[in-house]
Amino acid sequence: MPDRSGIFAGDDPFAIARAWLAEAETSEPNDPNAIALATVDETGLPNSRMVLLKEIEDDAFVFYTNYQSAKARELDQAGKAAFVMHWKTLRRQIRVRGLIAREDGAKADEYFRSRSLKSRLGAWASQQSQPLESRAALLAEVAKVTAKQGPNPARPPFWGGYRLAPLEIEFWADGAFRLHDRFRWRRTELSANWEVVRLNP
Repeated sequence: MPDRSGIFAGDDPFAIARAWLAEAETSEPNDPNAIALATVDETGLPNSRMVLLKEIEDDAFVFYTNYQSAKARELDQAGKAAFVMHWKTLRRQIRVRGLIAREDGAKADEYFRSRSLKSRLGAWASQQSQPLESRAALLAEVAKVTAKQGPNPARPPFWGGYRLAPLEIEFWADGAFRLHDRFRWRRTELSANWEVVRLNP
């Protein structure tokens, strides 16, 4: 195992990721948990968008979305995804590639309940990624579901989470003269041990 110290030290990549995110929460002005999520469609054409990472578990990264969205269709079809999390203030990033599974149970219910009422009603109203006639039409749908769902809407059956269980995690930190520090954690399957190597900048 390569010599690692300072911000790269530790035997658990999820603990390192949580520590970096906690540090970013004190310095990033907006959405330190934002990730650029990459997927591919049924033709293999790549797609990417920003989403909010909601939890770093002991073995996976968790985010939430509408299951009828383009991203969800691509996640379900491929069963694989990647993301990068970049913090400009820290001059660091984490790249993750791995396997996707739905988080569609009690944990998704709990997270949905923690969202603001307007966000919960918005989840009911939005047909994410589908054509929309106008913003007025969207607001009218919000009013409609507000009357129907009431002050404590349950999680929609078409909305929930995904867990990305990584096969590869790379920690990157800016270095002087573009001699960056990069450490890649890789395993061949989820039950395998991690192999850690230092990469050239």
